[in-house]
Amino acid sequence: MVIDIALILLGLVMILVGSDWLVDGASGIARKYGISEFIIGMTIVGIGTSMPELVASGISALGGHGDMALGNVTGSNICNILLILGVTALISPIRYTKSNVRKDIPFAIAVTFLLIIMLYNGFGLFGNTPGISRLDALTLLLVFVIFMIDSFKSSKSDADTDDEDIKPMPMGKAVLLIVAGLAGLVFGGQIFVDHTVSIAERFHVSEAFISITLMALGTSLPELATCVVAALKGKNQLALGNVIGSNIFNISLIIGASAAISPFEIQSISTTDIAMVLIAIVMLWMAAFTFKKHKLDRIEGALFLVVYIAYIAYLTMHG
Repeated sequence: MVIDIALILLGLVMILVGSDWLVDGASGIARKYGISEFIIGMTIVGIGTSMPELVASGISALGGHGDMALGNVTGSNICNILLILGVTALISPIRYTKSNVRKDIPFAIAVTFLLIIMLYNGFGLFGNTPGISRLDALTLLLVFVIFMIDSFKSSKSDADTDDEDIKPMPMGKAVLLIVAGLAGLVFGGQIFVDHTVSIAERFHVSEAFISITLMALGTSLPELATCVVAALKGKNQLALGNVIGSNIFNISLIIGASAAISPFEIQSISTTDIAMVLIAIVMLWMAAFTFKKHKLDRIEGALFLVVYIAYIAYLTMHG
């Protein structure tokens, strides 16, 4: 137990240091090439911070633990929006762009709804056992490819002008920071997940509960650390892009890759858990039209946190 706790703390340190390097490197590239920090956050940083989920879900699917593979992704997506963006907004309100409201978040909603249709086999039209087939997996991977191509095609030179007084970062240094940062996030996240699950299993908690709560929180730590650091540095678009990108990658790339290797059925993941994924992303979209329009402010951030805590309390009571 003492060794597990020590390694969990080591994982946290690696995650925090890695996130700091990753934000600096990604912002450096955005400034140099005039790419918006949102696009950088949604693609490079989003994929990087989703690596722990990819590892955890892939290993779970290969081991025949479909509930853990899906629970990790659903829990992470809920955590990304309600907990991570909630905390980020409390630190510094997040401004939405027109593209965020009209395209980016609606795309994430569509991908989430597509996952629900696949999980329940067209709402019962194509089968009775919920799960993801290999054909579903290939479709999700195709969505991932389309999303990546469209993201870079639509990237325009709209980088923030607030950094004009900052000297451009050498490309070699920016790339090195990104690589080192991603390494810290991936390995730190994996160490955290392994030893958190090890402790949880001592208390005989169900796989679904572990994956949706502890594993999801552990694999979402890179997003949490990256978004908090980005908010503290005034890079809120990078934080928002990171979360939206991570949620899309979690469904299209991670569920797609995991099920392509080993199709799986779900048993203990409830309809409530799946519905919360859709509710969370819809809440993020609706926040653009409430209170201060086109901004996720502190009141909404606090509301996100309350909903997340209530959901975790619900899981604990029914776990």
